[in-house]
Amino acid sequence: MTSAESITLIERKDRPASSPEPGLLRQVLAYTENLMLVRHEMERGWVGALHSHPHEQLVYVVSGHIRFTSGGKIFDARTGDSFVVPGGAEHQACALEASEVLDVFTPYREDYAIR
Repeated sequence: MTSAESITLIERKDRPASSPEPGLLRQVLAYTENLMLVRHEMERGWVGALHSHPHEQLVYVVSGHIRFTSGGKIFDARTGDSFVVPGGAEHQACALEASEVLDVFTPYREDYAIR
């Protein structure tokens, strides 16, 4: 099989969404064992739990305004902004307005994988 033949379209409408905590909607999109794309919708006022994970995480703010905290550093990210969270870094986000974020994880998150 050539690499082009292994490409599979993942339609957003076909992916279930879950609410792992009040005010947060998570939708796992395309992924392989090395890479995962996850869409998050956050209600205004949502405050995520302080956490860490071994995966590197790239964050892109599709719309809205979030506040991000890690290691004593606090910054606001708005529509079009992006940043990288190193694996193992303790971090937390909150939504200052309704927001949509795309997260890319490497390697993929087994705890998010669709079974």
